[in-house]
Amino acid sequence: MTATVSVALVDDHTLVRQGLCRMLESEGLAVVAQGASVAEGQALLATTPFDVLVVDVTLPDGSGIDLARAGRARSETLGIVVLTMHGDDDTLLQALDAGASAFLHKTAAFEEILDAVHRSHLHPDVFSASGLAGALRRQNHDAKPHLTARELDVLTCLGEGRSVAQVAQRLHLSESTVKTHVSRVYEKLGAANRTQAVMAAVRLGLLSVPD
Repeated sequence: MTATVSVALVDDHTLVRQGLCRMLESEGLAVVAQGASVAEGQALLATTPFDVLVVDVTLPDGSGIDLARAGRARSETLGIVVLTMHGDDDTLLQALDAGASAFLHKTAAFEEILDAVHRSHLHPDVFSASGLAGALRRQNHDAKPHLTARELDVLTCLGEGRSVAQVAQRLHLSESTVKTHVSRVYEKLGAANRTQAVMAAVRLGLLSVPD
Protein backbone atom coordinates (compact mmCIF):
# COMPACT_ATOMS: atom_id res chain seq x y z
CA MET A 1 0.00 0.00 0.00
CA THR A 2 1.37 3.42 -1.00
CA ALA A 3 2.06 5.76 1.91
CA THR A 4 -0.01 8.95 2.02
CA VAL A 5 1.91 12.10 1.09
CA SER A 6 1.90 14.52 4.02
CA VAL A 7 1.80 18.26 3.36
CA ALA A 8 2.37 21.45 5.38
CA LEU A 9 0.76 24.69 4.14
CA VAL A 10 2.16 28.12 4.99
CA ASP A 11 0.08 31.08 3.77
CA ASP A 12 -1.22 34.08 5.67
CA HIS A 13 -4.57 33.98 3.86
CA THR A 14 -6.83 31.64 5.82
CA LEU A 15 -9.22 31.10 2.92
CA VAL A 16 -6.36 30.13 0.62
CA ARG A 17 -5.03 27.62 3.14
CA GLN A 18 -8.47 26.16 3.76
CA GLY A 19 -9.18 25.89 0.06
CA LEU A 20 -5.87 24.18 -0.67
CA CYS A 21 -6.34 21.91 2.32
CA ARG A 22 -9.77 20.74 1.15
CA MET A 23 -8.63 20.17 -2.42
CA LEU A 24 -5.45 18.31 -1.48
CA GLU A 25 -7.24 16.09 1.01
CA SER A 26 -9.94 15.36 -1.56
CA GLU A 27 -7.14 13.86 -3.68
CA GLY A 28 -5.90 11.61 -0.88
CA LEU A 29 -3.07 13.76 0.48
CA ALA A 30 -2.80 14.51 4.21
CA VAL A 31 -2.44 18.15 5.29
CA VAL A 32 -0.74 17.62 8.65
CA ALA A 33 0.20 21.21 9.54
CA GLN A 34 -0.62 24.81 8.68
CA GLY A 35 1.04 28.14 9.37
CA ALA A 36 0.56 31.81 8.51
CA SER A 37 4.08 33.25 8.81
CA VAL A 38 7.78 32.52 8.39
CA ALA A 39 8.09 32.05 12.16
CA GLU A 40 5.25 29.52 12.23
CA GLY A 41 6.73 27.76 9.24
CA GLN A 42 10.12 27.56 10.96
CA ALA A 43 8.43 26.01 13.99
CA LEU A 44 6.71 23.44 11.77
CA LEU A 45 10.03 22.51 10.16
CA ALA A 46 11.53 21.97 13.60
CA THR A 47 8.68 19.99 15.16
CA THR A 48 6.42 18.38 12.55
CA PRO A 49 7.44 15.71 10.03
CA PHE A 50 5.95 16.09 6.55
CA ASP A 51 6.85 15.25 2.95
CA VAL A 52 6.02 18.48 1.12
CA LEU A 53 6.04 22.15 2.12
CA VAL A 54 3.72 24.45 0.17
CA VAL A 55 4.60 28.06 0.93
CA ASP A 56 3.50 31.50 -0.24
CA VAL A 57 6.25 33.98 -1.11
CA THR A 58 4.66 36.98 0.62
CA LEU A 59 4.28 36.45 4.37
CA PRO A 60 3.70 39.06 7.08
CA ASP A 61 7.08 38.60 8.77
CA GLY A 62 9.29 37.91 5.78
CA SER A 63 9.66 35.96 2.57
CA GLY A 64 8.53 32.43 1.90
CA ILE A 65 11.75 32.10 -0.11
CA ASP A 66 13.66 32.23 3.19
CA LEU A 67 11.42 29.50 4.57
CA ALA A 68 12.04 27.41 1.45
CA ARG A 69 15.78 27.87 1.93
CA ALA A 70 15.49 26.79 5.57
CA GLY A 71 13.49 23.75 4.55
CA ARG A 72 16.08 22.71 2.00
CA ALA A 73 18.90 23.21 4.52
CA ARG A 74 17.04 20.93 6.93
CA SER A 75 16.28 18.17 4.41
CA GLU A 76 17.41 17.23 0.91
CA THR A 77 14.35 15.01 0.51
CA LEU A 78 11.70 17.58 1.41
CA GLY A 79 9.48 18.61 -1.48
CA ILE A 80 9.11 22.40 -1.59
CA VAL A 81 6.41 24.10 -3.67
CA VAL A 82 6.53 27.90 -3.79
CA LEU A 83 3.33 29.77 -4.67
CA THR A 84 3.24 33.46 -5.54
CA MET A 85 1.14 36.26 -6.93
CA HIS A 86 4.33 37.77 -8.39
CA GLY A 87 5.74 35.66 -11.20
CA ASP A 88 8.69 37.93 -12.01
CA ASP A 89 12.10 36.59 -13.00
CA ASP A 90 13.82 37.64 -9.77
CA THR A 91 11.33 35.80 -7.56
CA LEU A 92 11.49 32.69 -9.74
CA LEU A 93 15.28 32.61 -9.68
CA GLN A 94 15.34 33.24 -5.93
CA ALA A 95 13.13 30.17 -5.51
CA LEU A 96 15.55 28.18 -7.68
CA ASP A 97 18.54 29.35 -5.64
CA ALA A 98 16.73 28.56 -2.38
CA GLY A 99 16.38 24.91 -3.40
CA ALA A 100 12.67 24.85 -4.13
CA SER A 101 11.25 21.95 -6.11
CA ALA A 102 8.54 23.89 -7.94
CA PHE A 103 7.42 27.49 -8.48
CA LEU A 104 3.84 28.31 -9.47
CA HIS A 105 1.63 31.33 -9.78
CA LYS A 106 -1.36 31.29 -7.42
CA THR A 107 -3.67 31.51 -10.41
CA ALA A 108 -2.47 28.10 -11.64
CA ALA A 109 -5.14 25.44 -11.98
CA PHE A 110 -5.46 23.16 -8.99
CA GLU A 111 -4.39 20.23 -11.16
CA GLU A 112 -1.06 22.00 -11.75
CA ILE A 113 -0.56 22.56 -8.03
CA LEU A 114 -1.48 18.95 -7.28
CA ASP A 115 0.96 17.73 -9.92
CA ALA A 116 3.70 19.98 -8.49
CA VAL A 117 3.13 18.56 -5.01
CA HIS A 118 3.41 14.99 -6.26
CA ARG A 119 6.46 15.71 -8.42
CA SER A 120 8.22 17.59 -5.63
CA HIS A 121 7.65 14.61 -3.35
CA LEU A 122 9.12 12.18 -5.87
CA HIS A 123 11.91 14.46 -7.15
CA PRO A 124 12.61 17.18 -4.57
CA ASP A 125 15.92 18.10 -6.19
CA VAL A 126 14.43 18.79 -9.65
CA PHE A 127 13.21 22.37 -10.05
CA SER A 128 10.19 23.00 -12.27
CA ALA A 129 8.61 26.30 -13.25
CA SER A 130 6.91 27.56 -16.35
CA GLY A 131 9.02 30.33 -17.79
CA LEU A 132 12.29 29.10 -16.29
CA ALA A 133 14.15 28.98 -19.60
CA GLY A 134 13.03 32.52 -20.48
CA ALA A 135 14.01 33.86 -17.07
CA LEU A 136 17.47 32.36 -17.40
CA ARG A 137 17.89 33.78 -20.91
CA ARG A 138 16.99 37.24 -19.67
CA GLN A 139 19.63 37.18 -16.96
CA ASN A 140 22.69 39.35 -17.50
CA HIS A 141 25.53 37.15 -18.71
CA ASP A 142 28.20 39.86 -18.86
CA ALA A 143 30.11 38.40 -15.93
CA LYS A 144 30.21 34.89 -17.37
CA PRO A 145 33.40 33.20 -16.12
CA HIS A 146 35.83 31.67 -18.57
CA LEU A 147 36.08 27.90 -18.37
CA THR A 148 38.55 25.88 -20.39
CA ALA A 149 37.31 23.27 -22.83
CA ARG A 150 38.26 20.50 -20.39
CA GLU A 151 36.53 22.27 -17.49
CA LEU A 152 33.40 22.55 -19.63
CA ASP A 153 33.62 18.82 -20.35
CA VAL A 154 33.83 18.08 -16.63
CA LEU A 155 31.01 20.51 -15.88
CA THR A 156 28.81 18.84 -18.48
CA CYS A 157 29.45 15.46 -16.87
CA LEU A 158 28.60 16.88 -13.46
CA GLY A 159 25.35 18.20 -14.89
CA GLU A 160 24.56 14.68 -16.11
CA GLY A 161 24.91 13.43 -12.54
CA ARG A 162 28.14 11.47 -13.08
CA SER A 163 30.46 10.68 -10.17
CA VAL A 164 34.14 11.64 -10.20
CA ALA A 165 35.03 8.06 -11.13
CA GLN A 166 32.51 8.08 -13.98
CA VAL A 167 33.77 11.45 -15.24
CA ALA A 168 37.33 10.11 -15.19
CA GLN A 169 36.29 7.07 -17.20
CA ARG A 170 34.24 9.12 -19.65
CA LEU A 171 37.02 11.66 -20.31
CA HIS A 172 39.92 9.21 -20.00
CA LEU A 173 41.48 11.13 -17.12
CA SER A 174 42.73 10.14 -13.69
CA GLU A 175 40.39 10.74 -10.78
CA SER A 176 42.87 13.16 -9.21
CA THR A 177 42.91 15.21 -12.42
CA VAL A 178 39.12 15.27 -12.49
CA LYS A 179 39.05 16.41 -8.85
CA THR A 180 41.41 19.27 -9.74
CA HIS A 181 39.16 20.33 -12.62
CA VAL A 182 36.10 20.12 -10.36
CA SER A 183 37.77 22.34 -7.77
CA ARG A 184 38.61 24.91 -10.44
CA VAL A 185 35.06 24.83 -11.82
CA TYR A 186 33.64 25.37 -8.31
CA GLU A 187 36.02 28.26 -7.72
CA LYS A 188 35.22 29.97 -11.02
CA LEU A 189 31.47 29.58 -10.51
CA GLY A 190 31.56 30.56 -6.84
CA ALA A 191 30.03 27.20 -5.93
CA ALA A 192 30.49 25.05 -2.84
CA ASN A 193 29.07 21.82 -4.27
CA ARG A 194 27.81 20.10 -7.41
CA THR A 195 24.24 21.41 -7.15
CA GLN A 196 25.35 25.03 -6.81
CA ALA A 197 27.80 24.62 -9.70
CA VAL A 198 25.16 23.18 -12.01
CA MET A 199 22.59 25.86 -11.08
CA ALA A 200 25.16 28.61 -11.66
CA ALA A 201 26.17 27.06 -14.98
CA VAL A 202 22.55 26.87 -16.16
CA ARG A 203 21.95 30.47 -15.18
CA LEU A 204 25.08 31.59 -17.04
CA GLY A 205 24.15 29.62 -20.12
CA LEU A 206 27.08 27.20 -19.76
CA LEU A 207 24.68 24.27 -19.46
CA SER A 208 21.23 23.82 -20.95
CA VAL A 209 18.17 23.79 -18.70
CA PRO A 210 17.58 20.20 -17.47
CA ASP A 211 14.40 18.54 -18.76
